[in-house]
Amino acid sequence: MPLLRFETADSTERTQIGEGLVRFAVKAGRLESGREEGKYFLNHEDGCGEDGRRIMPGDPFVFDTETGDILCADHGKRRSDGK
Repeated sequence: MPLLRFETADSTERTQIGEGLVRFAVKAGRLESGREEGKYFLNHEDGCGEDGRRIMPGDPFVFDTETGDILCADHGKRRSDGK
């Protein structure tokens, strides 16, 4: 399961995740925890790994669980298509 698509980002910095994704977030160095608004979050404040574009609230994005990259929807689709 290398590519995970998120339908909407919670904020420009992080998106809440469930326990099933924690080990992938830890491996990628992207786990945030202990926040008042939830238990586990995927950090994506560095934006898209291809061009640095910020992931905006409500934007879909992709988490590459093998590389730890966060990608905007367009770059995520290209990566999943092998381009």
